[in-house]
Amino acid sequence: MPKTLMCDPKLLKKDLSGRVYIVTGANSGSGFATAKQLAEQGATVVAACRRVNAGKEAFADVDNLKGSVDIMELDLASLASVRRFVEAFLAKYKRLDGLINNAGLAFVHSKTEDGFDTQFGVNHLGHFLLTELLLDTLKASAPSRIVNVSSVAHAGMQGVYGEIDFEDLHFDKKEFNATQAYANSKFANVLYAVNLAQRLPGTGVSAFSVHPGWIRSNLAPAGPVRFLQNVLLRPLAGVFGTMSWFEGAQTSLHCLLDDDAPNHNGAYYSQNSILYPNKENRPGGWPMKSPHPQGEDTELAAKLTEVSTALVGIK
Repeated sequence: MPKTLMCDPKLLKKDLSGRVYIVTGANSGSGFATAKQLAEQGATVVAACRRVNAGKEAFADVDNLKGSVDIMELDLASLASVRRFVEAFLAKYKRLDGLINNAGLAFVHSKTEDGFDTQFGVNHLGHFLLTELLLDTLKASAPSRIVNVSSVAHAGMQGVYGEIDFEDLHFDKKEFNATQAYANSKFANVLYAVNLAQRLPGTGVSAFSVHPGWIRSNLAPAGPVRFLQNVLLRPLAGVFGTMSWFEGAQTSLHCLLDDDAPNHNGAYYSQNSILYPNKENRPGGWPMKSPHPQGEDTELAAKLTEVSTALVGIK
């Protein structure tokens, strides 16, 4: 199994006092580890969580932080909730140094309250609206960064590649396939970072997409699959490449804190993964070329942004 990629220790000692970050889905997994690390380095971190009490419980025993963690409600399955969150955030904070679009779900067959496929709606469209509404603040706070947490799944999982079917984004016509829906949403995360980089030259705002690794987290559905991943396979973590929350936060933290990262605006950064179809991609890379044949397609990325803008109701 390839070696887990870890941040330069110097990056995790940077003084982040005065900086403000938003981490979605910060109550568990790599989102929690990312938020905790940033706060330990002095940052003010807004933990944007669907379940506020879960966020409070997660950070209840975290002490000795140089910075602070502010738990705020955000349900990415609701465009109205995204707008309420942004309004509340801007009423409290005047700057934003980093936005980590980390929250996500997988293998869910349902629709959001706005009628979107839930995986596409939460993993892409909710984060898309959040980012677009905060772009002016990110620009005013430059240099600032955006991290879209994607997945190796965008480039192939169980023989399925992510695709953007503009004629049927939400499986209203074709038969639903949970793996395909997840791969599609994670591919959208990659393309959105590509488009942001195309749109934001000279602004001081950098965007990246990342594969954080195979993390022992709650992303997998509750039940046998999650138990297998988080409990039964844990002794074989070195063989299968499953990672702790802190290890899974490394790629996001690198993109947020590395001085050279803005020179690779729009790039794809990946932790190692045995799930990559091609062996040469399995060690990962900071950055690396997306293995998806359309992973750097600027025209496709621009069209996705155009369609997403209409879907979320941005004028």
